[in-house]
Amino acid sequence: MTSDAKAKKALMTAAQWQASVSDTFFPLETLMSDEESFAGDLATWSLGAIGLSQMRCDGILYKRHKRHFLNEVDSSLLITIPRMTKVGFSQNARQATCSPGQFLVERGDLPYEFWHKDKNELLVLKVSSENVRARIGSTDRLGALSFDGTEGVANFFLDVVQTTAQHVDFLDEAARVAAGAHILDLLCLAIRNDDRVLDSNKSSIRAAHLHRAEQFIRNNLGEEDLCSSLVAEACNLSQRYLQQLFSDADKTVSGFIREKRLIRAREDLSVGSSTTIAEIAHRWGFSDQSQFNKAYRARFGCTPTDTRKAGQQKQGTARP
Repeated sequence: MTSDAKAKKALMTAAQWQASVSDTFFPLETLMSDEESFAGDLATWSLGAIGLSQMRCDGILYKRHKRHFLNEVDSSLLITIPRMTKVGFSQNARQATCSPGQFLVERGDLPYEFWHKDKNELLVLKVSSENVRARIGSTDRLGALSFDGTEGVANFFLDVVQTTAQHVDFLDEAARVAAGAHILDLLCLAIRNDDRVLDSNKSSIRAAHLHRAEQFIRNNLGEEDLCSSLVAEACNLSQRYLQQLFSDADKTVSGFIREKRLIRAREDLSVGSSTTIAEIAHRWGFSDQSQFNKAYRARFGCTPTDTRKAGQQKQGTARP
């Protein structure tokens, strides 16, 4: 988006803000303390697999009601990075605050309230829940979690997001797609080792074993010989115990591997890059393209070519 495009969106009224925010993220209700004097500006960019927005506005309350997502097919996560003052968030009987130097995760598939009382500047990422699950597992426990971004990979993640926002207008499409993929990987690295995202319905030991096995699979999806015996050996588990762990979670090792491979392949196809379908299939461990095409259609109800065309059209309409 050019600087001229940003200027056209500056100083929106309350009604304009309601429509623009709902269009950028998903349907929301907005409440301002003084609608007459409210002002805000919003810029947004497509970075391939993720959306990046920079917003500045007066104090506001957002409400996401159940009616807002009843007809939605795909769920999303919002990652909010406050720049000026803290924000508050409430979802699923959990409340959180997030201050500058932290980032907040919000689930879009459950009702929530989000607010900041004073004028604030936010960087917001919109990420497909499915793309996050393909990297770190279940997203069920992520809602209303605030993460410290003052050190380690989380600090690096915040720096990359902020630097990207500063330079995104000067990046071509290929660079934006690459930046989006890098940001998504850093986000997942920043949150996946947090104990709060583990499944509390299982014993801590079994949950840790399953988490480690699943993460080994996610990290090695491109290896054609990835199988249950390789996973068990790498995680120092017996194959029988490994299969039990996955069975308890209503899945199989081979099914989990195939599912995650297909999701990562669809992610690459959706960004409209010039990489061939055969190259993407091979990148994610499919040695036989015909088998890949068959599995892809069975999982998503369309062909890889259909997804590629839709991704190219999306990138074309998002291009400023």
